[in-house]
Amino acid sequence: MKQYRWGIIGTGHIAGQFSEGLQILPQAILYAVASRNKEKAEEFAYRYKVQKAYGSYSELLNDPAVDIVYIATPNHLHFSLAAEALNAKKAVICEKPMGLSPDEVEQLNQLSEKNHVFLMEALWSAFLPSMLKTKQLVQEGVIGRPLIVKADFGIHPKYDPNSRLFDPSMGGGSVYDIGIYPLFMALYMFGVPQQIKALSVPAPTGVDMTTLMMLKHKNEMVSLLSSSFACNLKSDATIAGEKGTLRLDRMFHMPTKLFLQKENEENETEIPLCFEGNGYNYEAAEVMKCMDKGEIESTIYSHAMSKALADIISNVLTEINEHNN
Repeated sequence: MKQYRWGIIGTGHIAGQFSEGLQILPQAILYAVASRNKEKAEEFAYRYKVQKAYGSYSELLNDPAVDIVYIATPNHLHFSLAAEALNAKKAVICEKPMGLSPDEVEQLNQLSEKNHVFLMEALWSAFLPSMLKTKQLVQEGVIGRPLIVKADFGIHPKYDPNSRLFDPSMGGGSVYDIGIYPLFMALYMFGVPQQIKALSVPAPTGVDMTTLMMLKHKNEMVSLLSSSFACNLKSDATIAGEKGTLRLDRMFHMPTKLFLQKENEENETEIPLCFEGNGYNYEAAEVMKCMDKGEIESTIYSHAMSKALADIISNVLTEINEHNN
């Protein structure tokens, strides 16, 4: 079994969660971490047993021993760091959104192909047993012809205009940060939408605070989605068909429970699922599986899917900006 030396860029909460996920994978070596603050990098290295700590991102990217780079910085830095890593011939898994425009995502896809280096957006939900099982059951016709996806994601952080969540210069807004999960769910289950409608309430900084989205797909399928920083929502997801409903329980984007309710049955039935680790291990394992095969993208969450999701987000933001101006 080939082992891969991982470099972690960023030392925030998600970087820590991802590093914990790596620790249960025998192929993964937690080799290096980088922060613009050397002390933070050293603290992170100590906490997660990382071998090396760097005080700049470039130092890590210039280390020839690094095989795979995981990027977990604020949104506005994703594109430039992913591009630098790909040009350094490092495999890349980059936190969502991989770019703040479809053009940025497409540029990264092209760099991956040009350099023949692996690239994947770190949308961990795509690889979770709950999400894979849901798609399998839909494809098997368990709920009959699928018709509606309903998904929401709402949290209530304290408003701070300087926070990455609310700062437009840092790629803030509910759609980029959490609305991407309901939009991914719609794309993953029903494919690229043919029509998009959206309404939004802005935050004082101008980024979207709450956004409602309706997507029309082929074969009469529709998605009803929402994201919000103004209030906590149940944050579950439902796929309804002519013969029943599948429901991913609260925080559907994470390892969670899956329920099936057949038409004319009063009660839901829980679908057995088996989870290992904290969930981040599944996307990391997919990266190494693809690299073992010499592939530059995942068939589960491909370059084309990342571009399609970026297109959808761009259309949603264009629509709400036109309504709000």
